[in-house]
Amino acid sequence: MTVARAAVARQVGEPLTVEEIELADPGPRDVVVRLAASGVCHSDLSVKNGSIPFMFPTVLGHEGAGVVESVGEAVSRVAPGDHVVLTWMPPCRRCYWCLAGQPMLCENGLSEALGGEYATLDGQKLIRGLGTATFAERTLVPEGEAVPIDRSVPLELAALVGCALSTGIGAVWRTAQVRPGTSVAVIGCGGVGLSVIQGARLAGAGLIVAADPVPTKLDMAKALGATVTVDAAGDTVAGVRQATDGRGADTVFEVVGRATTIRAAFAATRRGGTTVLVGAGSPQEQVTFDAMELFVDGKTVTGCVYGSTDPDRDFPALVELVRTGAVDATSLVTQRIALDEVNEAFDAMEAGTVARSVIVFDGEEAEP
Repeated sequence: MTVARAAVARQVGEPLTVEEIELADPGPRDVVVRLAASGVCHSDLSVKNGSIPFMFPTVLGHEGAGVVESVGEAVSRVAPGDHVVLTWMPPCRRCYWCLAGQPMLCENGLSEALGGEYATLDGQKLIRGLGTATFAERTLVPEGEAVPIDRSVPLELAALVGCALSTGIGAVWRTAQVRPGTSVAVIGCGGVGLSVIQGARLAGAGLIVAADPVPTKLDMAKALGATVTVDAAGDTVAGVRQATDGRGADTVFEVVGRATTIRAAFAATRRGGTTVLVGAGSPQEQVTFDAMELFVDGKTVTGCVYGSTDPDRDFPALVELVRTGAVDATSLVTQRIALDEVNEAFDAMEAGTVARSVIVFDGEEAEP
């Protein structure tokens, strides 16, 4: 029996409680990972407050990195001692979407990640939150979720590859395929939005407009590559259009997930341009377009799941960009916290005062 401290969400809207859970015995293709770090992402908050429907009780967290502690007898891709980043969407490599080159839409990966025996608390079955359950000292996951990485990269920075960096940079490189010299606007400058900005900079965008209502986030956006900033507490669309000679940006990334910001992103996109919906929105957020504007403006509106990334292909490459400094992961980490401070991290997120809070566990570099 493996025991671990974990932040448990028992019901929608309730604070998380840090308790000792019992991990199930690993199956033949399961991996036990001792977490070194876990980012606190807005999607975790959305599950906690009910904006994203989910099952309870659960251990949240889906942006984690750590060290493989033990593996099932049939596991071949990782071994004890390996450093890994966890993915909440492990491609099955056999379904229609995987074979069509769209592993982020895998029809089996997430269901397999959520299923199976994971852990219990006082005899009650727990759900592996968002497929990975990284708000814990240890987690048990299917082997496809564990992506081996370069051991030289600090795990608290590598953890951000599991969601913020892969989603943000992937949205630029994989979903939108931004071309050098074009204009980009980013609405929402949290951890993912700031990663979009870095991806746009690396893609060679000629103009990068960052919009957010929080001045400190606009400062971070400027430091990470934004060429123009817009106070989203005012008129976001006017600000983007002013920066683009009245046309609107070639590609606009909405990284909030709300109907109002989605409409603003569409309005800030030039005729014939592309609006990319990166933010994880609630089913209750309804967006309306009239038939004439869709016809006349010729814009493309596209969803973006996980930055259209393939974790086995893209995670090691992103970790290498972090290692070389081409991607600045350090600046995304606003605060390093203990597991017991996770509720305060959610409060800070709702207040808009952080880009990323990262839970750092003790002994991250120790061998298992």
